[in-house]
Amino acid sequence: MKKFWGLIFVMIIMPTLILAGCNTSSPNNATGPSGSPSTGTEDSNGGTDSESETGSDGDTLTVATVNNPDMKIMQRMTEEFFEKETGINVEFVVLPENDLRKKVTEDVALGAGLFDIVTISTYDTPIWAENGWIEPLTPMFEKLDAEELEAYDMEDVFQVLRDALSYEDTQYALPFYGESSMLYYNKTIFEELGLEMPLEPTWGEIGELARTIKEETGKPGITLRGLPGWGEVMAPLTTVINAFGGSWYDMDWNAQLNSEKTVEAVQFYADLIQDAGQPGAINTGFTEALTLMSTGETAMWYDATVAAGFLNNPDDSQVVGEIGYAFAPKMEKENTGWLYAWSLAIESASKNKDAAFEFIKWATSKEYIELVGEKEGWVVAPSGTRTSTYENPNYQEAAPFAEMVLEAIERVDYEQPTVDPVPYEGVQYVVIPEFQELGTEVSQHIASAIAGDVTVEEAMNEAQKLAEAVAEEGGYKE
Repeated sequence: MKKFWGLIFVMIIMPTLILAGCNTSSPNNATGPSGSPSTGTEDSNGGTDSESETGSDGDTLTVATVNNPDMKIMQRMTEEFFEKETGINVEFVVLPENDLRKKVTEDVALGAGLFDIVTISTYDTPIWAENGWIEPLTPMFEKLDAEELEAYDMEDVFQVLRDALSYEDTQYALPFYGESSMLYYNKTIFEELGLEMPLEPTWGEIGELARTIKEETGKPGITLRGLPGWGEVMAPLTTVINAFGGSWYDMDWNAQLNSEKTVEAVQFYADLIQDAGQPGAINTGFTEALTLMSTGETAMWYDATVAAGFLNNPDDSQVVGEIGYAFAPKMEKENTGWLYAWSLAIESASKNKDAAFEFIKWATSKEYIELVGEKEGWVVAPSGTRTSTYENPNYQEAAPFAEMVLEAIERVDYEQPTVDPVPYEGVQYVVIPEFQELGTEVSQHIASAIAGDVTVEEAMNEAQKLAEAVAEEGGYKE
């Protein structure tokens, strides 16, 4: 309870203007929700849907989602197919990743109900389920008839994702796409310089390759995230820390952020960016890094496996057919790829739960994946969630990376992400409520070190204090 109310307090004291801001247009001109969440939302006829547990025609759903290519496709598919077939109206609030996490967490913590459906991750789901912020989906599936259950085919969804999106054996979210992480490299640049990429490289080998390429071409030898955020720079960097034998905590919840191995990993990451990375790295998140790789402006990129489809999409990429793949680099620890899924869940405060269930069931279905494959191209079909996708000949033909991505996901060492045992779950994050704030604050110190404003040692000493405070104040230490 102490941890729960501590998080609630943090959410309440955040500026209420942020919540009010949800009623304005998003950066992508998405329309925000209208009406007062405490009195019901207006349907398309101007009435309120206080009886909207029906999922009937005329319901309006508000979906909070991230501004990445997969979700943009979902918006097009929703308007063209879901709305026409069901009569349910869907409004999207589209936000950058860091903003999405902040606004959605505030909304569910306060029970404001500004959103019916929220885009969350494997990190959020068990925490939010425990707090009662999102609706259990298992009872909804139990109401479906045999034909509907067979059509959705829950057994087709990867077990590791079903487990990560469950709490106490109950499903609370459905994966829209899943991912691990891997190393991308530009084969043309490598061939011109006579370089070879190992299938399972070490970070030491990647560092040598990146510096050689930067010296020979003047281009970034590698691009790595540097943008502050627990889900931005801390995602790849935590896997590097794991690879070097470091961790966030030991088994007694003693913080390990200024330990020798953790500092060594962070120093390596910062030095690599400074020596051979992209300029302005602290402004580089997933989207910016994708742009650099897809335009041929960088030779290597370590990031999410979901990017493979974008890099091979001729509508958006200038390097189709030029990309090679390697597994997440290792050092002392092997199998360092992360596990993540952008997923859809229903807010407990939603007054449109039945309609919301219809939408998330459709958007995570085999039918949806096939629809995207046929209309947008199989190379950008949502990946990393279903066995049937990787068995589909159309996907196999369009996605030369499919087999490797599947193996990367299967290799994830979710139960033992670090060299030494740790008391937490999560590969690129720590599954505790406080991590969202802790990870972001730590990332800000690390960004300062990447920018050269402080030393890595100074940054990690400050990070250590933050992590120790969380362990003590959160009641994790005995």
